[in-house]
Amino acid sequence: MKSLQELSEIRDKMKQTVTTRESAHDGTRVVVGMATCGIAAGARPVLNAFTEEVARRELPDIMVTQTGCIGICQYEPVVEVYRQGEDKVTYVKMTADKVARVVSEHLIGGTPVAEYTIGAATR
Repeated sequence: MKSLQELSEIRDKMKQTVTTRESAHDGTRVVVGMATCGIAAGARPVLNAFTEEVARRELPDIMVTQTGCIGICQYEPVVEVYRQGEDKVTYVKMTADKVARVVSEHLIGGTPVAEYTIGAATR
Protein backbone atom coordinates (compact mmCIF):
# COMPACT_ATOMS: atom_id res chain seq x y z
CA MET A 1 0.00 0.00 0.00
CA LYS A 2 1.28 3.45 -0.90
CA SER A 3 1.80 6.15 1.67
CA LEU A 4 -0.09 9.43 1.61
CA GLN A 5 3.11 11.16 0.47
CA GLU A 6 3.51 8.78 -2.50
CA LEU A 7 -0.12 9.20 -3.51
CA SER A 8 0.22 12.97 -3.32
CA GLU A 9 3.28 12.87 -5.59
CA ILE A 10 1.45 10.66 -8.10
CA ARG A 11 -1.53 13.05 -8.05
CA ASP A 12 0.72 16.06 -8.67
CA LYS A 13 2.48 14.32 -11.56
CA MET A 14 -0.83 13.36 -13.16
CA LYS A 15 -2.17 16.91 -12.72
CA GLN A 16 0.80 18.18 -14.71
CA THR A 17 0.12 15.61 -17.44
CA VAL A 18 -3.53 16.62 -17.69
CA THR A 19 -2.57 20.30 -17.69
CA THR A 20 -0.09 19.64 -20.48
CA ARG A 21 -2.76 17.91 -22.56
CA GLU A 22 -5.54 20.45 -21.99
CA SER A 23 -4.08 23.89 -21.30
CA ALA A 24 -3.18 25.13 -24.78
CA HIS A 25 -6.24 25.96 -26.85
CA ASP A 26 -4.75 28.56 -29.20
CA GLY A 27 -1.15 27.35 -29.23
CA THR A 28 0.54 24.40 -30.86
CA ARG A 29 -1.27 21.05 -30.95
CA VAL A 30 0.55 17.72 -31.19
CA VAL A 31 -1.91 15.00 -32.21
CA VAL A 32 -0.90 11.35 -32.00
CA GLY A 33 -2.89 8.76 -33.97
CA MET A 34 -4.10 6.20 -31.45
CA ALA A 35 -6.32 3.90 -33.51
CA THR A 36 -5.72 0.16 -33.31
CA CYS A 37 -3.09 0.27 -36.04
CA GLY A 38 -1.25 3.15 -34.37
CA ILE A 39 -1.26 1.47 -30.98
CA ALA A 40 -0.04 -1.79 -32.53
CA ALA A 41 2.78 0.13 -34.25
CA GLY A 42 3.91 1.78 -31.00
CA ALA A 43 1.93 5.03 -30.71
CA ARG A 44 1.38 4.78 -26.94
CA PRO A 45 5.09 5.24 -26.05
CA VAL A 46 5.22 8.12 -28.56
CA LEU A 47 2.23 9.82 -26.91
CA ASN A 48 3.78 9.33 -23.48
CA ALA A 49 7.15 10.63 -24.65
CA PHE A 50 5.59 13.82 -26.09
CA THR A 51 3.57 14.39 -22.92
CA GLU A 52 6.60 13.89 -20.70
CA GLU A 53 8.96 15.99 -22.86
CA VAL A 54 6.52 18.91 -23.07
CA ALA A 55 5.95 18.75 -19.30
CA ARG A 56 9.68 18.44 -18.56
CA ARG A 57 10.46 21.49 -20.67
CA GLU A 58 7.49 23.35 -19.16
CA LEU A 59 5.86 24.31 -22.46
CA PRO A 60 2.34 25.36 -21.45
CA ASP A 61 1.41 26.63 -24.93
CA ILE A 62 1.71 23.13 -26.43
CA MET A 63 -1.20 20.71 -26.17
CA VAL A 64 -0.49 17.00 -26.62
CA THR A 65 -3.57 14.98 -27.47
CA GLN A 66 -4.67 11.84 -29.27
CA THR A 67 -7.04 11.01 -32.08
CA GLY A 68 -8.38 7.95 -33.84
CA CYS A 69 -7.45 6.80 -37.32
CA ILE A 70 -5.50 9.30 -39.41
CA GLY A 71 -5.83 7.08 -42.49
CA ILE A 72 -2.24 6.28 -43.39
CA CYS A 73 -1.74 3.00 -41.56
CA GLN A 74 1.42 2.03 -43.42
CA TYR A 75 3.19 5.03 -41.84
CA GLU A 76 2.15 4.48 -38.20
CA PRO A 77 2.87 5.76 -35.62
CA VAL A 78 1.72 9.10 -37.05
CA VAL A 79 1.96 12.48 -35.31
CA GLU A 80 0.47 15.68 -36.67
CA VAL A 81 1.66 19.10 -35.50
CA TYR A 82 -0.65 22.08 -35.89
CA ARG A 83 0.75 25.59 -35.36
CA GLN A 84 -1.27 28.74 -35.91
CA GLY A 85 -0.54 30.36 -39.24
CA GLU A 86 1.44 27.38 -40.56
CA ASP A 87 0.69 24.26 -42.58
CA LYS A 88 0.15 21.02 -40.68
CA VAL A 89 3.29 18.87 -40.39
CA THR A 90 2.82 15.09 -40.43
CA TYR A 91 5.51 12.96 -38.83
CA VAL A 92 5.51 9.26 -39.70
CA LYS A 93 7.07 6.10 -38.31
CA MET A 94 7.64 8.01 -35.08
CA THR A 95 9.35 6.48 -32.08
CA ALA A 96 9.77 7.71 -28.54
CA ASP A 97 13.47 8.24 -29.31
CA LYS A 98 12.63 10.80 -32.02
CA VAL A 99 10.37 12.89 -29.79
CA ALA A 100 13.04 14.99 -28.05
CA ARG A 101 14.42 16.13 -31.41
CA VAL A 102 10.95 17.08 -32.71
CA VAL A 103 10.22 19.03 -29.53
CA SER A 104 13.57 20.80 -29.61
CA GLU A 105 13.80 21.60 -33.31
CA HIS A 106 10.17 21.98 -34.34
CA LEU A 107 8.04 22.84 -31.32
CA ILE A 108 10.64 25.13 -29.73
CA GLY A 109 12.85 26.09 -32.70
CA GLY A 110 10.15 26.35 -35.35
CA THR A 111 11.89 24.15 -37.94
CA PRO A 112 10.22 20.81 -38.75
CA VAL A 113 12.46 17.74 -38.75
CA ALA A 114 12.10 17.01 -42.47
CA GLU A 115 13.58 13.51 -42.39
CA TYR A 116 10.76 12.33 -40.07
CA THR A 117 7.93 13.77 -42.18
CA ILE A 118 5.60 12.07 -44.60
CA GLY A 119 7.29 13.89 -47.48
CA ALA A 120 10.56 12.13 -46.74
CA ALA A 121 8.83 8.76 -46.33
CA THR A 122 7.15 8.88 -49.73
CA ARG A 123 10.29 9.71 -51.74
